[in-house]
Amino acid sequence: MLNEAELIKECIRHQRSAQYALYERYSPVMLTVCMRYSKNLEEAEDLLQEGFLKVFDKIATFRGQGSLEGWIRRIMINHALNALKAKKLVFLDEDPQRMSEFLPDDPPDKEEELYPPEMMMKAVQELPEGYRIVFNLYVFEELSHKEIADTLNISENTSKSQLSRARRHLRNNLVNRIKDEQNRAIK
Repeated sequence: MLNEAELIKECIRHQRSAQYALYERYSPVMLTVCMRYSKNLEEAEDLLQEGFLKVFDKIATFRGQGSLEGWIRRIMINHALNALKAKKLVFLDEDPQRMSEFLPDDPPDKEEELYPPEMMMKAVQELPEGYRIVFNLYVFEELSHKEIADTLNISENTSKSQLSRARRHLRNNLVNRIKDEQNRAIK
């Protein structure tokens, strides 16, 4: 088994076995990243495949500053964002008053303790596109609203409102899913 430096060197030489090894090592984690930016597994797998083509094309530019996984993640995220921009991102501007009608009375403090990860992932995937992208960039990639605004060519206030609305939408979706599961269990 090649260490990371040897793997990179062999990938630069376009060795298929090294490319396959790199893909095998990092594709499970990167598929999770791609899933956050897509609506379904098929779309995520397409992003993953295309993203790895870019990784193999640009691997010679990796300078070893930071982790290889972080570098690959950045390529995957940029590729996913570029694919979404090409489809023309839509940022919903729903009336916050109207949205508040759908919020539960007592939102949970720690959603991750209440909701299984698979349920959370599905709920994130079902967010409207603009909400989903801002939510992912803020929560998972830990970008500031300024960085999100610069990345997506939107205002910081749009980033903030999209995040707020995404959280409300997610909370409502997850509460409804839990209620549905409880109702099914009762029947």
